[in-house]
Amino acid sequence: MNETAGHDRPDPRPPAAARPRRRLSAKLLLLTILFVMIAEVLIFVPSVANFRITWLEQRLNTAAAASVLITAEATADLPQQVQNDVLMAIGAKTIALRMEGRSHLLVVSEMPDEVDQHVDVADFSPFGAIRDAFATLFFGGDKSLRVTGPIGDSDGRIELVMSDDYLRTAMLIYARNIAILSIIIALISATLVFLAINRIMIRPIERMTRSMLRFAENPSDADAVIVPEARSDELGLAERELASMQAQLQSTLRSQKRLADLGLAVSKINHDMRNILASAQLLGDRLTETDDPAVQRFAPKLIRALDRAANYTSDVLSYGKAQEKAPVRRRVRLARIVADVEDLLGLEPDGGVQFATDVPDDLEVDADPEQLFRVLMNLVRNAVEALRGDDDPATVKRVSISAGRMGATTIISVEDTGPGLPAQAREHLFAPFSGSGRRGGTGLGLAIAHELVSAHGGTLELREDRAVGTRFEIRLPDASPDTVRPGTPRRPELRVAASDGKAADRR
Repeated sequence: MNETAGHDRPDPRPPAAARPRRRLSAKLLLLTILFVMIAEVLIFVPSVANFRITWLEQRLNTAAAASVLITAEATADLPQQVQNDVLMAIGAKTIALRMEGRSHLLVVSEMPDEVDQHVDVADFSPFGAIRDAFATLFFGGDKSLRVTGPIGDSDGRIELVMSDDYLRTAMLIYARNIAILSIIIALISATLVFLAINRIMIRPIERMTRSMLRFAENPSDADAVIVPEARSDELGLAERELASMQAQLQSTLRSQKRLADLGLAVSKINHDMRNILASAQLLGDRLTETDDPAVQRFAPKLIRALDRAANYTSDVLSYGKAQEKAPVRRRVRLARIVADVEDLLGLEPDGGVQFATDVPDDLEVDADPEQLFRVLMNLVRNAVEALRGDDDPATVKRVSISAGRMGATTIISVEDTGPGLPAQAREHLFAPFSGSGRRGGTGLGLAIAHELVSAHGGTLELREDRAVGTRFEIRLPDASPDTVRPGTPRRPELRVAASDGKAADRR
């Protein structure tokens, strides 16, 4: 079978999440059993060494008791065969008893040709005892031991020569019992630890994992957001943070979908709008041929407005792209741009909303004129719409634009006497679909204005120094110090609108 055909076949193995040996709970159970067994081994090693020493001590004590009785006068007439039988029951071949300066040698059987190991039960090191115990356990059975030790609290000592055959047999039985007991303890301990950790940690982790997988499959599903449990530990904090992140991501996805839907709708309208504006431009050109003075006065403004609208339709989808078009900066007169904003607003003298400006005629700004026009138009239009929402005839409704220079920076203020922005709009001031201060608003105006000002290297801020109304401040730095208008004062100078709408100097 060729290699390509093998790659085309579906993988018959189940996914990784379904294989039990890779599940976290299975790993935890196996590791718990392993660690408990390691702990049992660490306990088993010294216990075997201690068992060996204890067994030898018991044989010494028994031999000492029997030897004392044998050497006593009361038992001097015991037959030698009886004495040998008593000592043979101890498992010794030779016993030497030293008491009160006298030494008694009791020979049970023939003396071995060579003694393989000397053991003093009263003087040994822990590591040496462990080494000797495992040497007996794995390599013993045919070795000869010379074992010595004290007799109780007396000054006497007992010494015996014996084979390690009985010792090794006892040690094997002890090791078998300990191994069985260790396995039982390990299984019980591992089960209890597993159940506890599984209840405290594994289940919440699996719950969060299922929530993340479900959320990844369908992020728009409101039921996919995890409901945090009432826990105060790290897992509870992780669940709350995961729920917050999922909710924020859903909100972002909804905003992105609205942007995508808006872009699709605008793209459909854009084609027809361009045709309509093209026809309006032709009609505007014909109006310039009319001799009526009123027509001659308004026709240029109408043509400029139509030209701007045509340009906007060409760039109408630019907000949905990565960024706005880079500004083409020039030295422009700010008063002329403010006048175009006022003309395009079309405010009637008796409409209730006043428009006041305090911009010097000779004030020049280093900016893209079309983008600066869009920034001011968005800010002023928002202010006018906020003022028109107030039906109280006694309320002062005024929008004012003031400007001045501070060094190489132009500062433009757009202020109104409206009710101000609500708290929700302040939290998401420059976020599209979130920063609108009125019902039905999209918040795109402030978002676009902020992006355009940032493209100039400037800042757009909402000033909090007004108890009533709203004031936005634009700071536009010049492209370079060489472009600063000649005659600009060296000292910081800023002209802003006073509360009565007149100009006031702050130096």
